[in-house]
Amino acid sequence: MNTLRRNAILLFAGLLAFLWTSLAPSASAAEPRNVTMTVTALGKKDAEPPAINREDVQFYINKERSQIANWRHGEKLYLAVLIDDSLDSNVASQWNDLKEFFNAQPSTTYISVSYARNGAAQVSQDFTNDHELAAKALRIPIGPGSFSSPYLAVLDLMKRLPSGPTERRSILLISSGIDYFHGNFPESPDLQSTYERAQKENINVWSIYYPDAGHLSRRWFRAFRGQNDLSRLAEATGAESYYLGLNETVTFKPYLDELATHLRHQYLLTFKGSGGPKGRFQRVHVATETPGVQFLHAPQAFLPAEK
Repeated sequence: MNTLRRNAILLFAGLLAFLWTSLAPSASAAEPRNVTMTVTALGKKDAEPPAINREDVQFYINKERSQIANWRHGEKLYLAVLIDDSLDSNVASQWNDLKEFFNAQPSTTYISVSYARNGAAQVSQDFTNDHELAAKALRIPIGPGSFSSPYLAVLDLMKRLPSGPTERRSILLISSGIDYFHGNFPESPDLQSTYERAQKENINVWSIYYPDAGHLSRRWFRAFRGQNDLSRLAEATGAESYYLGLNETVTFKPYLDELATHLRHQYLLTFKGSGGPKGRFQRVHVATETPGVQFLHAPQAFLPAEK
């Protein structure tokens, strides 16, 4: 082989190598990223569940068994309480129960208090683990004149939560669920964008139903649709919605006691997932063979785009 021919072959091989490294995706680009979701352990008939270890848990993505990268009990919690400012003023009779709930939380729970008004969350007390200070932010709702969309207010509040899904973050929404901006037919148009953002950011949205001060909340169908949207929001984010019929509840205490139990038995599950070039939602399921225990979690998780 003459020198000219050998140099031509070497040049061609070098060009192929350059094109391969330039056009082919790097190994790191295809690597899946960590996804963290909050899982709540429920005991049978409201009993305290036992501690759940990583080896006790099975995790599935689209019905296929997947590996768990990390499983740990949740310690720090950011709990944002959002009160619909359009509620009937009688709801203030429940504030003593809510204050007791605040004071019963551990020092690792940081509480904020906000009011939903005009589609936004008006913060009265930012996150603090001084639970007595948080309780002082509770006041009588404004009532008429504050009608809006509680779901837009939840979206606004989520922007203010501490960033990052590696710690537990929850919202407790106290509302009639009625969307006065857009209506609830067949559901609030802001509902899906609200729970999808919560799923992306690993935020549980719990809710307690209470009638508002408007005449629409006295109409059976509107109140029913509001409750239905609150329930769907909670279920889609791995939480629960509390109500007893369409009337105002006598006391929040049973709801808050149950919520406190749930918050004590939450875990953070981390897995690796690849959402392709744009990211996508995938159905997920968490199960255990531990007797008398089941899990509460969001039915889908967002797999972020590849790096």
